[in-house]
Amino acid sequence: MSIEEIVKNERAYFKTGATRSYAFRMKQLNLLEEAIKKNEKKLMDALHKDLNKSPYESYITEIGIVLEEIKYHKKHLRSWMKAKCVSHKLSHFPAVGYRIHEPFGVVLIASPWNYPVNLTFEALIGAISAGNCAVIKPSAYSAETSHAIKDLITETFAPEYISVIEGGRAENQELFNQKFDYIFFTGSVNVGKTVMEAASKHLTPITLELGGKSPVIIDKTADLRIAAKRLVFGKTINAGQTCIAPDYLLIHESLRDEFVEEYKKALAKAFPKNKYDDLPTIINEKHFNRLSNLLTQGNLVVGGATDPERRFIEPALLIDVNPDDEIMTEEIFGPILPVMTYKSLDECIDFITNRPRPLAFYVFTRDKRVVKKLFDSCSFGGGCVNDVIMHITSSTMPFGGVGNSGMGSYHGKKSFETFTHTRSVLVNNFAFEAPLRYRPYTKSKMKIMKKYFGNE
Repeated sequence: MSIEEIVKNERAYFKTGATRSYAFRMKQLNLLEEAIKKNEKKLMDALHKDLNKSPYESYITEIGIVLEEIKYHKKHLRSWMKAKCVSHKLSHFPAVGYRIHEPFGVVLIASPWNYPVNLTFEALIGAISAGNCAVIKPSAYSAETSHAIKDLITETFAPEYISVIEGGRAENQELFNQKFDYIFFTGSVNVGKTVMEAASKHLTPITLELGGKSPVIIDKTADLRIAAKRLVFGKTINAGQTCIAPDYLLIHESLRDEFVEEYKKALAKAFPKNKYDDLPTIINEKHFNRLSNLLTQGNLVVGGATDPERRFIEPALLIDVNPDDEIMTEEIFGPILPVMTYKSLDECIDFITNRPRPLAFYVFTRDKRVVKKLFDSCSFGGGCVNDVIMHITSSTMPFGGVGNSGMGSYHGKKSFETFTHTRSVLVNNFAFEAPLRYRPYTKSKMKIMKKYFGNE
């Protein structure tokens, strides 16, 4: 069946109204939950083949998060679907107003290769809860996981309700030529621009979850041991192939050398005897070669060993990098952390605000005034104080970018809202008429209206 026919069939199914009821949506969430649990090992095996992810990492960063999100949606879906009464002006009396969420229709979910299970199903959960039909396009780079996702979806849902399209650029192009009611894209900035351009042809609303260079700032008051430990976590989870991974570090000049030593200790503790067997590998040769080239910039003071045969890069720390170096101008997306020093906090603010707005922002400090100054000065998608990455793990906090790092957000209730249009409806009756709104418009009416609006 062609992509055009798949979209057409889903649109016809959506028009039947079958996806709109609470009972239907809950049933589909339950089916998805059961299917993920049933296929847990299959998904883990696929993630290991694509990225060398260990079962533990696969569970805590992909499968476990998805199951928790389903649970959250099931708990709150009924209340989200209810019409919400709103207050309004006295001039509307005796009418009542309410807001209700309407599903968009047929949505496209284009997911990336770095967290293929997480970033596919997190979006799908929102689409299901919102009452839509969905076409899923997983990444061709993570081929094994894409196959596993397609098998799971095909075995669980009717094709006129949810379908998976595999393939590469040709399939992507054909999909983006279709008219969808909503597009949810996660990926690079460059591809995001292409998706947005394609969506504009049909005036299709869109969410873009992109990336960028997410900074870390460490000031004099920070606990360097804990900061290093958490940064090692952030740069080695999925081998740094995370859109919100700490991308570069700005540290007070008096702390740099001490931090380097703490980073070494934290790495040694995370990977005893330099055994990196369960560290994820780089997704493909192209990205491996790009990252290997970045290792030649600045001075390598920690790690940096490579193994082209299995696309392995040892977690690395670089110092003395130049702001104009390639490693400081493009998103790294690997286990390499460049370090720059500063003398005053204003230097950090100037450096960050003169670059595209990042998806994430991290600061390690005990000084609340530092946090306030940075947050008041710098724009970013989301972030952490004295931690990294963990802000995206909660269903109660929406996740999304700003500027070059994306538009729109999701997780929890925000996912439901993202995949719906909020309709505002006023319901009047025939019992009462307010003559002031009707012609003829007289001076006496004008006087009353000015008083009503507080202008007299």
